[in-house]
Amino acid sequence: MSEAISGDDADLIIRGGRIHTFDESDTTVRALAVRAGLIVGLDAEAERLRARSTIELDGRTAIPGINDAHLHAAWLGARWPHLFFSDTPPDQQPSGRLVSTEVERRSALRAAWRLLAELGVTSYTEPGIGPGEDDGETGCFGSDMLATYVALHGEGAQTSRVTMLRLFGTIDGESTLEDFERGIRTPLPTTDPRWLAITGVKIFADGIPPLATAWVDEPYADGTTGGLLTRGGHDPLSAFHRMLELAASLGLQIAVHATGDRSIMEFVRVLERSNGHPAPPGPHYVVHGDLATLEQIERMRRLGAGFAVQPLIAAHTHSWARAQLGAERLATAWPLAEMLASGVLTTITSDAPIATPDWRRGLDASLDLVAAAGSPDDAGTRRALLRTMTVDAARQDGAPTWKGTLEIGKVADLAILGEDPLEPGRAFSSLDVARTIVDGRTVFARE
Repeated sequence: MSEAISGDDADLIIRGGRIHTFDESDTTVRALAVRAGLIVGLDAEAERLRARSTIELDGRTAIPGINDAHLHAAWLGARWPHLFFSDTPPDQQPSGRLVSTEVERRSALRAAWRLLAELGVTSYTEPGIGPGEDDGETGCFGSDMLATYVALHGEGAQTSRVTMLRLFGTIDGESTLEDFERGIRTPLPTTDPRWLAITGVKIFADGIPPLATAWVDEPYADGTTGGLLTRGGHDPLSAFHRMLELAASLGLQIAVHATGDRSIMEFVRVLERSNGHPAPPGPHYVVHGDLATLEQIERMRRLGAGFAVQPLIAAHTHSWARAQLGAERLATAWPLAEMLASGVLTTITSDAPIATPDWRRGLDASLDLVAAAGSPDDAGTRRALLRTMTVDAARQDGAPTWKGTLEIGKVADLAILGEDPLEPGRAFSSLDVARTIVDGRTVFARE
């Protein structure tokens, strides 16, 4: 284990319970010291430091702060407590313009940050903000929201770290090559990347299997195969390829909403011939990947690319998708167990407000998926699932050197839970979030 950093006394010591560091050896320690937002000592080295403040775990468990690597925070804050998959009838769901003014945009972001702090979420990816949504229905995804993010960031108002992707089309809709080429060359604001990192672009390639809009090789029950949402060039495919190639040539991270096997394959093919381009800030990845094949998973692994998946949405839409896919193809959909077994970069995410931002429910759905594939409910399986929302999410962000684990020199972002989440036989959703710490500062404490 690393030696403690020498210097002044600690600002904070956390002790008296299990602290899962999630380092390469999956070390568990009993104490952790923080100075200036960074971890400066573990176990005995931490205990030897004098601290200005102490948090006694009293037998509770600390883990790295949760990193939801695909969560629409502005939209979540504007809609909360309404989710698309919820008991709220459709006619009672919010619709139309949700935010129009700077006050409303700030309120939406602050509401999301409060909620995420209560859930133990310390980082997230805002997957799609930009001019493509300037005339969008909700007001949650346009350039004005990006400006609000930057303003609050400049004021030091964040209680969550944010990775952001820019969007040059519409949410869940079409994008044109002309808009993409113009937008991708616009300058970025100057930010502290440890708090607001704008790493790349989001591209919507296709729709979703339950609506028969994911682009697939094998036809749906109605004989259709879905298609691409990209427009321009000679055809949708050439426009898609050009967008990917341009983003890669500029050294930007690319996240592609792709659920069908055919759209995923086209993404893989472009990545395989883009090796000479500058390294992006974080790995390229597929968002959703519902119908990814074993071959595609392996090719993505070899490329160092990844998948951001949503098992809770899979649970919500499983029966809905059956009518389009049939039982045989449905049995191979949402291959989470295969992704984890392959070693491909995999993050489990919520896509809130489509589903709840409560990561505990997402991990329960994940446990169900991998159990159906034969994985046991044991500490190893649970640790692997939790790593997708901590260690692996930091990798997706291009930030594994400074966040995602509780190691000396990394940021002090923690979630303190009432029970040990690695203990088998307990639903993740039964775990109580007692405290959330970001940069060594408590942003939520349950009375």
